[in-house]
Amino acid sequence: MSDELTIGELAGRSGVAPSALRFYEAQRLIAARRTTGNQRRYHRSTLRRVALIQAGRAAGVPLERIRAALASLPADRTPTRRDWERLSRGWRQDLEQRIATLQALHDRLTTCIGCGCLSIDACDLLNPDDEAGTIGAGARYLHRDGRRSPDQATQGAPPGRGKKTA
Repeated sequence: MSDELTIGELAGRSGVAPSALRFYEAQRLIAARRTTGNQRRYHRSTLRRVALIQAGRAAGVPLERIRAALASLPADRTPTRRDWERLSRGWRQDLEQRIATLQALHDRLTTCIGCGCLSIDACDLLNPDDEAGTIGAGARYLHRDGRRSPDQATQGAPPGRGKKTA
């Protein structure tokens, strides 16, 4: 068994399209040597690197951070479980923030997404007079630090709306 794989073999083993592998190479996430016929040959350890890239992408980690993580690995060996634990530890906080945002969106999906658009009936309760617009652009109330307290949510609410909060 050779220690090198063609692009087709790497694609077949990793489940990643050859075009994506060429993109990863252009982005300096993986490397290949070239034969005298200019064909790519990947070291077998590239399989693990591609798996790390795919895991990072699935977690929403930007390619720049994936590149930096891969650059911290020795090029002459397959990444180990210890390597993955170290890399993933650095991505954990970003992933937890994305999970919190998705949970907030899930919890408010049928009422208000906290964007300040005032287009949904409940928005005048959560965002009277477009107060979110003074905070800045985007979905201001999706993030924990941008959520209004129950007292803030009922201040300025139209009569008859009660103490309902998001």
